[in-house]
Amino acid sequence: MAGTRRRGTELEQAILRAAADELVASGYRGFAMDAVARRAGTNKNTIYRRWPSRAALGVAAYRELSEAALQPADTGDLRADALDLLRRVNGDATSPRAEILRSLLAGLADDPELLTEMHEQIADGSTGSWLILLERAVARGQARPGALHPRVATVAITLLRNEYLTRGLSAVPDNTLVEIVDEVFLPLVRQQG
Repeated sequence: MAGTRRRGTELEQAILRAAADELVASGYRGFAMDAVARRAGTNKNTIYRRWPSRAALGVAAYRELSEAALQPADTGDLRADALDLLRRVNGDATSPRAEILRSLLAGLADDPELLTEMHEQIADGSTGSWLILLERAVARGQARPGALHPRVATVAITLLRNEYLTRGLSAVPDNTLVEIVDEVFLPLVRQQG
C-alpha cells in the first residue's frame, strides 16, 4: 500500500482478514504471526499491539471466519432462510473450518481465559445470524415480534447440536433439519391467529 498508511479499524480489518486467510491455509498448528503480517502488509509489532498472542489473534480470526460463513440468506421466505442457515451449519461440522476450530480449541488448552472466550463464542450459536433472519421475517410479517429473543432465535441450532451430542453424529440427515424447522422453529416464531 505505497503512499497510504492504514490505521484503526481499516488496519485491524486487514489484519483479521489476513489472519483468517492464514488459518484457512495453514490451520491453527501452522498459524504464524510472520505469515499473517506478510499477508496483511504490516509488521508483527503492529499485530501484537492489538492482539497480545498468537492464540488471541487465532480466536479473533476464527470469529471473523464464523461471521462471514453464517450470514443468513434473504430469500423473502422465513422457512427457506431458516433451512438454508441450518443446512450450512450442519455442513460446516465436517468442513475445514470445523478442523480449524478443533485445532484452535486444542491449542488454547493452556490459556483458560481464551479457552473460555472460545467456548462462549461457540455456545453463542450464531445468535446474531438467527436474530437477523428473524428481524427480516418480523418486518415481512412472517414472524411475531416476540420471537426476537436469543433463546427463541437459536432454538433450531440448539436442537441441531442436541442431535450431534445425543446421537453421536457429525452431520444430521436433511429430513431431521426439515423437521426441526417445520415442527419446532416455525410454530414457535410465527404469528399466531
